[in-house]
Amino acid sequence: MFYCQYLTGMGHLVRSTEIVRSLAEKFQVYFINGGPIVEGFKIPKNVESILLPSLWLEKGKFQISEGCQSVEQVKEIRKNQLINAFERIRPDCLITEFFPFGRHKLFFELLPLLEHVKSSSPETKIVSSIRDVIGRKTLNEESDIICKLINQYFDLILCHSDPSFQTFPDNFPRYQELKCEVKYTGFVAQSLAENLQKPSEQLDIDVDKPFIVASVGGGRLGYGLLETIIESGKILAHKIPHNIHIFTGPFMPDSQFFTLQKAAASEKNIKLKKYTSLLAEYMKQAELSISLTGYNTTMNILRTGVRSIVAPIGHYSQDNEQLIRTNKLEKLGIVEVVDPNYLESNHLAAKIIESLNHKKIDNYTKLFDLEGSQKTLNILEEFLGVSKVSTVNCQPSMINY
Repeated sequence: MFYCQYLTGMGHLVRSTEIVRSLAEKFQVYFINGGPIVEGFKIPKNVESILLPSLWLEKGKFQISEGCQSVEQVKEIRKNQLINAFERIRPDCLITEFFPFGRHKLFFELLPLLEHVKSSSPETKIVSSIRDVIGRKTLNEESDIICKLINQYFDLILCHSDPSFQTFPDNFPRYQELKCEVKYTGFVAQSLAENLQKPSEQLDIDVDKPFIVASVGGGRLGYGLLETIIESGKILAHKIPHNIHIFTGPFMPDSQFFTLQKAAASEKNIKLKKYTSLLAEYMKQAELSISLTGYNTTMNILRTGVRSIVAPIGHYSQDNEQLIRTNKLEKLGIVEVVDPNYLESNHLAAKIIESLNHKKIDNYTKLFDLEGSQKTLNILEEFLGVSKVSTVNCQPSMINY
């Protein structure tokens, strides 16, 4: 039973989906999804998806879908449904994505769930799944409660990082106080689609011109970057042959999307869409990627070796995750960086031309372990003592509460 909640972007959803895709090879997997639905995003067919009433954050406050009850009522419903789902499933293992190193705003449902698991099903193993960089500015002041929760409830921590890039002690200096084991899985990178024999047709790209792909994850952050890219595209139209494909993210507010759409409408070299499930394939074919440095976009950069310009933008000034990751990538020579506080079209246009002259790398699989989803399966097979279990044949379904 895998609990996933994405509150601002969709990075946690993408990483979690890759993990459960691998877990479903050997386990019957129930995926608890507490975030807003992303149109076009697919959960693996052999995974049972359980949809809780959606919650997300805007400017630090919980938001709910139209037609739902109040936030407090939604909280109560979710808390009860999590416990009911656990009672129905009675899993061998419960995985909480990013909790308790984050998601403390969800104490209202996760603490009752953990207490219920320990009291009613003590044989169920509880695992925390965390990304490479935690990065939350409040981590030090919350470290007491994190240590207490880990030691009281958790049996294992899975760190989805290559330790040559970022270690768990880098994230959590009080690691020696934790009683459970920490296992590194390597990075969880999406696999490139194997059926794209004619990617230029499926990816809607012009094979006669080099193209640049721009993306900002879920879209609640990064509007200023995309605005500057469009202005830079107008300058580049007179300097180099190219096309720019911009993906704004499914959560970008409509008002911002329409403003960008209007700005790009008269530019023949710019295409604008909200979302694609094939971003990694676009990046593989692109001459250059311009993006933020969220976990999954970074994994796509490492997987494809695309030339990259990045702008590290945090979550409402409460998160250093992207800044920490960007500094390490820049020192390794993997990305070029633009200061998000200095987004100016002429500067970015010059940076783009400069970056296009750099050598393109095949990928960084020799530098980093990018097989974290498969390694997660291997670790949990051994941890749960089911290394010889055969693939579970179950009839997947979607339960929408």
